[in-house]
Amino acid sequence: MAHPRLSRLELHIMNALWTGGALSVREIQEAFPERDRPAYTTVQTMVYRLESKQAIRRTRKIGNAHIFEAVVSRSAAQRRLIDEMLDFFGGSSQPVVAHLIESGSLTLEDVKEAEQTLKKLQAEKSKTRGAR
Repeated sequence: MAHPRLSRLELHIMNALWTGGALSVREIQEAFPERDRPAYTTVQTMVYRLESKQAIRRTRKIGNAHIFEAVVSRSAAQRRLIDEMLDFFGGSSQPVVAHLIESGSLTLEDVKEAEQTLKKLQAEKSKTRGAR
């Protein structure tokens, strides 16, 4: 199943579920910072949209409150966002990497870790090609 595209508000709701586990709509709403907290009905509407997108599901009911949990993992949502961002740049990661370097967000340790990951993936590809 393809992972759904999520809006900024939907991502905030998903973050509440990834962090807090199974929650009611009220608990999700209360996970927002008080000054930026959307109305209960707004959160409720977005929760039902996420449910229709199959990003979350109802797990049980306590009294009148439905309890929801994430179906889409944080890493899957992150991969979807990164893929969308790279599509915006025509598939090239160079502008993104350049920005990370210029902003100071990319450390030498990050580069070393990326290099190790690339070497590992290259070795795995070589093994796969040799097995054919």
